[in-house]
Amino acid sequence: MTLGFVPSDAGLLLLQAGCVAAPRAIPRVQWLQRFRGWGWALVPIASIVGVIFAIRYASDTATWLTYLALIAVPPLAAVALGWAMRGSKPWAALGAVPLFVIAWVSKDALVGGAAGSILAALSCVTLGVLLAAVTPSGWLKVGILLMAGADVWLVSSDLLQNPNATLVAAAPVGHLPQLQDAVFGTAVMGYGDLFVASVLGAILAQRRRLQLSGALLTLVLAGLFDLLVFVIDELPATVPVALALITLEIWERRASLPLSAFRRRSRPAAATPRRAT
Repeated sequence: MTLGFVPSDAGLLLLQAGCVAAPRAIPRVQWLQRFRGWGWALVPIASIVGVIFAIRYASDTATWLTYLALIAVPPLAAVALGWAMRGSKPWAALGAVPLFVIAWVSKDALVGGAAGSILAALSCVTLGVLLAAVTPSGWLKVGILLMAGADVWLVSSDLLQNPNATLVAAAPVGHLPQLQDAVFGTAVMGYGDLFVASVLGAILAQRRRLQLSGALLTLVLAGLFDLLVFVIDELPATVPVALALITLEIWERRASLPLSAFRRRSRPAAATPRRAT
């Protein structure tokens, strides 16, 4: 049975919002601090611009990325289940095995697409947590905005569509699962769209309520944003994540202002006394 676009898209939007909610706040890892620096903030924008232009000018890139995802996604998903996500337990890392088997055996079925998409999302959670561990949060927020801006530019200039279609179509031999993106029913979401959501979640992970607010805000904004799909064939799904970040930043800055900044004077200032002449 084929799942319609609206429920298929809703499933992927829930998965993207889950990527915001899933990362946990990890303690400071000493060996990771040696790699800490602002330059890692360029990883989000490089991950989309670099991949698109590599596929555009080197056709074999899509095939190599397919095999890279096949090799890297399952162990990264296992790390998420065992360490990087909230509620993770070391033994839960084994859960990546049945997910991979389902994604392989039922590749052309709805359950297989769901399993593969969950694996991709879990791997993004691990990458988001690791990136947040080595990048100052302020710079990483800039990186999210830059990635969304690049995504909008690529879509609006018609540079994204053909390379993205090539990447989605690339498949490994032996009917092995395609883990380079998230496919559920009749909807497709790019790996980078899940990755940027995980990065936002990792930034917010120190404050659980703010993280959950970010996840809910991402879901609502993405749902509203996706209404444009009825008039536009392809949308930059990183935009709702960036808008959620901007909204939270504005809210936090406003909340941090002293209450006196919002109070109106209840009475006029006292008149300056005049000196007798």
